[in-house]
Amino acid sequence: MVRLKNLIPLICIAFACQQEKPARQGTTQQEKPAEHVTTGAAHLAKNQFDILQGKTVGLVTNHSAVVGDSLLIDVLYNADGVELAALFSPEHGIRGEADAGAIIDDSKDEKTGIPIYSLYGDTRKPTPGMLKNIDVLVFDIQDVGARFYTYIATMGYTMQAAAEQDIPYVVLDRPNPLGGNEVEGFIPPKDYEKFNGLYPIPVTHGMTVGEFARMVKGESYLQGLDSLELEVIETEGWTRDMLWPDTGLNWQPPSPNIPDFKTALIYPGACLFEATRISEGRGTQEPFILIGAPWADGASLAQNLNEKELPGLTFDPAQFTPKSIEGMSTNPKLEGETLEGIRYQVTQPESVEPFEAGIHVLLEFYHAAPDSAKDDFFRASRLNTLAGSDQFHSMVVEGESAEAIINAWQEQAASFKEKREPYLLY
Repeated sequence: MVRLKNLIPLICIAFACQQEKPARQGTTQQEKPAEHVTTGAAHLAKNQFDILQGKTVGLVTNHSAVVGDSLLIDVLYNADGVELAALFSPEHGIRGEADAGAIIDDSKDEKTGIPIYSLYGDTRKPTPGMLKNIDVLVFDIQDVGARFYTYIATMGYTMQAAAEQDIPYVVLDRPNPLGGNEVEGFIPPKDYEKFNGLYPIPVTHGMTVGEFARMVKGESYLQGLDSLELEVIETEGWTRDMLWPDTGLNWQPPSPNIPDFKTALIYPGACLFEATRISEGRGTQEPFILIGAPWADGASLAQNLNEKELPGLTFDPAQFTPKSIEGMSTNPKLEGETLEGIRYQVTQPESVEPFEAGIHVLLEFYHAAPDSAKDDFFRASRLNTLAGSDQFHSMVVEGESAEAIINAWQEQAASFKEKREPYLLY
């Protein structure tokens, strides 16, 4: 049965801070039969889109919103009693084929003829004109559970626009691929409110988009949401200890360079390399899994990392040459250069601590770099934004250990886990 959650004022209950992080308990498909999870969109379709009957709908979505083998766009367009009037597209476009950061233009859906309004171009928030005659705004996009993945920023801004026009907002929930227990990383200061870091939350937050929408409103992360009529259609069968392979759902790459679950699992830490002058694997078929530089000794780096025995991971030496790949990366860093480095191997997904691992890998590359490369290794502002701390770059270049950096965020992560508790649905 579809359950709708009206967000009501919530009082945060103080809990004792837990310094020891609970391990995720999810298992791989090889270890137990996959659990089959029903998404919010599937529930809505099963119930003949009952809450949308007689309404004109705006849909914030992309290719990752599927119902069975069909796009939600097509299913909703063909639903009796519902008028799908507008589509709103996030970063990477409605079909998820645009490069990271590429400007998306307004267009028209070729199959349905419905206008597509870009929320990753001249505007990041729907204008009143875009929402004219819309009765309800619906959000359904698969997230990956990382603060700097921009879909949750799009969700927040569309919530804000709906509130300003007194339009109800419905989130069709989907599982967090990384599970619901792991919380890692710094909480950024307020002046870091950029589109890829809009909220004061850790790098990995362990929440579904439905849960996070409730928190965005309840914690007033954006202005003007007090009056928003927010409803979440929950998933069924998902529990916090589940990683993506446990759900039984097919993986739909949410963006061009997150082609599979393994990449999504590594991404929250490997993304730090976007703020360096070395390759994060874009321009290969293994983005974020491959990390390399022209000066690197892959065998030495892999050996040093393997000696750390990072949970759930091993590392192999790798050699690769980034190239332009249509639909993934058309202008990758260090294009055409032969690079050496490492390849992440995931041995126990349920044990991986992605952001912690990313710090270890980042420090290994930085300390192995020749002095000439160290001088231009980082884009300091970008690195601090991704990490969520204005001290992160300084800690790295001044020689702080990975353990010291990791310890620096533990109280923040514990505090966030307490704060999120009233908003959790599963």
